[in-house]
Amino acid sequence: MGYGNNFKTIVLLAMLTALLLWVGDMLGGPQGLVFAGFFVVLFNFASFWWSDKIVLKMYRAVESTDERLNKIVREVAGLAKIPQPKVYIMNAPYANAFATGRSPKHAAVAATTGILDMLSDSELKGVIAHEISHIKNRDTLISTVAGMIAGIISYVAMMARWAAMFGGMGGRDRDGGNFLELIALMIITPLIATIIQLAISRSREFLADESGAKIMHSGLGLASALEKLEEGKGRVSLKPNSQTNATAHMMIVNPFRGGGFFKLFMTHPPTAERIKRLRKM
Repeated sequence: MGYGNNFKTIVLLAMLTALLLWVGDMLGGPQGLVFAGFFVVLFNFASFWWSDKIVLKMYRAVESTDERLNKIVREVAGLAKIPQPKVYIMNAPYANAFATGRSPKHAAVAATTGILDMLSDSELKGVIAHEISHIKNRDTLISTVAGMIAGIISYVAMMARWAAMFGGMGGRDRDGGNFLELIALMIITPLIATIIQLAISRSREFLADESGAKIMHSGLGLASALEKLEEGKGRVSLKPNSQTNATAHMMIVNPFRGGGFFKLFMTHPPTAERIKRLRKM
């Protein structure tokens, strides 16, 4: 199953890259693509390098003094054979957790007070194993690469919209298909890029579930935790805003009540499907 999710990630990244090359061809020249690429790569590089500090500060996380959490993280990191990540706590009633950092040597795991109160030790170990799997699988790097390519495509689409408003694309001359190609570039292409990026996010969640279950030699703890977390969202959930929307993909479960109306636009696979797979392992 792990090889399948890794292969799926490779295929999706290849599709994103192909989409980017098609956009470059449509522009009729490299200038616009290079210009967009410079700013998007610069932004994503900064995000990748300082992601742990940015996200932890955003959620007002503080270094953990909770012996139970620290002990579990230490134990699971040992089982996973990676350096122990730094441990943080967020003082929040909603139940969730995430991992961040550019590499196993520069990583952090954060959990809310809500999740510590809600879960038993075995369930919390399952959650931490999932998060440590994200670190071990270098999912921060993968999501940064996907975000970088999708970001360039979206940036170029925005440039195309402005160019259309002020007199043309500035690319090579085309015949009657130019209008349809412009519509595809401005609207359809960034939409496809977003769908592929979210599909990559969902495939990494499945892989982290599987890897975490292998670390603990059982998927039952995580499956039970996911059931409680999904049920708990009905009582206390995170409020959507620009910051929480940007970091929702990092959480153990979708932090918002309800969820997306289209499966294609979800940052996480359906929780019921994740539980079903874990119980089969």
